Amino acid sequence: MKELFEKYIKRECSEHELRQIIVYFKNSKDLSDVPTIEEVSKLLKDFPDMEETVANRMHENILKITKAQEHKSQKKKIYNWSYAAAAVIIGVFAASYFFNNSFNNSKSIDPVVNSTPVLPSSSIEAGTNKAVLTLEDGSVVTLGKDNKYQAKNANSNGEQIIYKNRNSNSSEIAYNYLTIPRGGQFYIVLSDGTQIWLNSESKLKYPVSFIEGFDRKVELVYGEAYFDVSPSSNHKGSKFKVLNQFQEVEVIGTEFNIKAYKDETNILTTLVEGKVSIGNGVSKQNLILNQQSKLNTENNRITVAEINVKAEISWKKGIFSFEGESLKDIMKVISRWYDVDIVFENPELKSVKFNGILDKKQSIEEILLIMKSSTINNYEIKDKKILLK
Repeated sequence: MKELFEKYIKRECSEHELRQIIVYFKNSKDLSDVPTIEEVSKLLKDFPDMEETVANRMHENILKITKAQEHKSQKKKIYNWSYAAAAVIIGVFAASYFFNNSFNNSKSIDPVVNSTPVLPSSSIEAGTNKAVLTLEDGSVVTLGKDNKYQAKNANSNGEQIIYKNRNSNSSEIAYNYLTIPRGGQFYIVLSDGTQIWLNSESKLKYPVSFIEGFDRKVELVYGEAYFDVSPSSNHKGSKFKVLNQFQEVEVIGTEFNIKAYKDETNILTTLVEGKVSIGNGVSKQNLILNQQSKLNTENNRITVAEINVKAEISWKKGIFSFEGESLKDIMKVISRWYDVDIVFENPELKSVKFNGILDKKQSIEEILLIMKSSTINNYEIKDKKILLK
C-alpha cells in the first residue's frame, strides 16, 4: 500500500492501481499501512504546482475528518486521525484519475470531491439477501426483501431466518432445506444457537430442532458456508457435525468455512477458530488455526496447507479477495454473485493470474473495468452474459 500510495502522490498510478487504493480505503478498518499525513505532506512538497483551490479543499476536508474523528473517539477508540486525513486525499482526487493518466494524458483535470465515474448501466445487478426455504412437508417459502415468514419454530425478516432455541424429545427429526440461488446470500441461526452464513448457489439441510443427547448434524449439500458453532459444552457434550457426500467435519465448538461447489473438484475446509477434524471415510485429518484442508473428490485424498484465512472468508464481510488466482476461478465467483454466464472468447485468459480486492457492492461494470486495466483486453455484456476478449 505504501508503494502504491507513493505512486499515487507522484501521479504515476495506472487506472487499476488507483482503483485498488480506493477499494482498500472503502473496506479497510486497519489503515496502518497507509503513510501518515506528515509523510504525505513530505511527498507533496515535490509537487508545488498544485492549484490553490485544490490545496484549500484538501485542507478543509482534513479539518472536517479530524473533527469527526475526535468526536467519535469520545465514544470509541479509532485509528489515528492522521491516517484518516491521508485517506481524505484519495477522496479529493479519486475517480477522475487525476493529472496525467492513461485516459487523459493530454489535458489536466480539475479533481472533484466525492465524484464517481458514470458507467453504462446494464441488467446485471449485484447479489442480495434471498433464499428458498423448503419445509418438512415439502412446501416452499420464498425469502427476501419484503418477504417475511413466521412459524411456530422460526421467523424471518427477509434477510435472515432464526429458529427458536429448543431441543426435541422426539426420536424423529424434521428437516428443512435452505437454498441460496445465484445472486444471493443468507444468514441463519439454528435452534442450538449455531450461526451460519450461506454464500451464493448453496444448499443447507438442517433439523428444525436437535434431539438432546445426540450429535447435532447438518448437511452442506453444495456451495459455501461459514459456521460459528455453538460449543458442545452448552449442549451436554453433543458434538456438531457438518456432512457432505464426500466428507464429514466434526466440530467441538469453533468457526470455520466450507467451500463445496458442484462444479469444483476440491472441497476446501478452512479453520478460523477452535478445532475440527476432516474425515473422508478412510482417514481423518485434524486442522489447527489458519490451516485449510483440500479434499480432492476425484481421488478422495486430503491435503492440508496454511493459508491467508482473511482472504478466504472475506466474502462473508462483503469483499472479494483474490491472491494469485486464475481468471477462470475468479469468474466462477463473479458469475455466482452477479448471476451471469461467463464466456471466454480468448481461452488464454483463463490462466491469467490476478491479485486484488473487490467490493461485492460494486457494479459489474466497475469490476470489468478493473479487469480490463490489468488482465483482459476487452469485454462485452449481452443480457445476462459477459464475453471476455
